[in-house]
Amino acid sequence: MPTEVALAKAQAEGLNLVEVNPMSKPPVCKIMDYGRFKYEEKKKANDAKKKQVVVKIKEVKLRPKTEEHDYETKVRHVREFLEEGNKAKITIMFRGREITHRNLGTQILDDVVQDLKDIAVVEQTPRLEGKQMFMILGPNNKVAQRARDAHRNALLAAEKEKLERKGVEGGPDEKPAESADAAPAPIPAPAAAPAQAEAPKS
Repeated sequence: MPTEVALAKAQAEGLNLVEVNPMSKPPVCKIMDYGRFKYEEKKKANDAKKKQVVVKIKEVKLRPKTEEHDYETKVRHVREFLEEGNKAKITIMFRGREITHRNLGTQILDDVVQDLKDIAVVEQTPRLEGKQMFMILGPNNKVAQRARDAHRNALLAAEKEKLERKGVEGGPDEKPAESADAAPAPIPAPAAAPAQAEAPKS
């Protein structure tokens, strides 16, 4: 329908005429409460952000001459980190002439992969940069899914506790609020649009 007709219809209903697809021919518009639409979009984005699992990368440094006890401690820390759904960067640091024995660094990285094979996958194979050799490990699919489930359950528990504190049994605990962010942005009426439609003849 013509823009001026759509504007008149939106104004008659106390709503806004919003362009939702400007690329189509003709452009697609929708009559809606623009303030409420912006509020709901913002709320959906916030909810999605809260549910998103943030993956961190933790670096663990080893040396070709790292003692067995220190090695086991660091591998245990890497295991705990991976089980939380994160990634680990394992770095072998060479000093002085140690760089001539790169095979020792490769062997240590192979040992790490072997000790963590039940929960980890190699996302970046060992590579040498300067006097450092490193690789990146990530959780396998099973461990990553378990971490996501734990994160989601923690969010649900926190939300349930929040609702119980407010004395509400389920349902949203917020109502749309008028704010500057939710200001309507209707399509402006054309300059030549008539102020009122002509009344039909009886």
